[in-house]
Amino acid sequence: MSENRLSLHEAAVALAADPEHVHAMEIRLAQAIEHGELHADIVRWATEQWDGNHLPGNLNARMTRIAAADLAAWQADNP
Repeated sequence: MSENRLSLHEAAVALAADPEHVHAMEIRLAQAIEHGELHADIVRWATEQWDGNHLPGNLNARMTRIAAADLAAWQADNP
């Protein structure tokens, strides 16, 4: 049985109140990951590889993966 995983970007889209707040949610998730509050399989950009908006810790929002269960637990603690 494989675990349902979302990219950091997909998680932000799912949690954002509207499309204009997706990047703000990406930043919130990235900060939670960087502070050990949300587990993720992290992929980081090298500075010269940055694409689009930058996130804390140079996290790559499309390749960093979060388990749906971990995201749900984090969301329950951070409404």
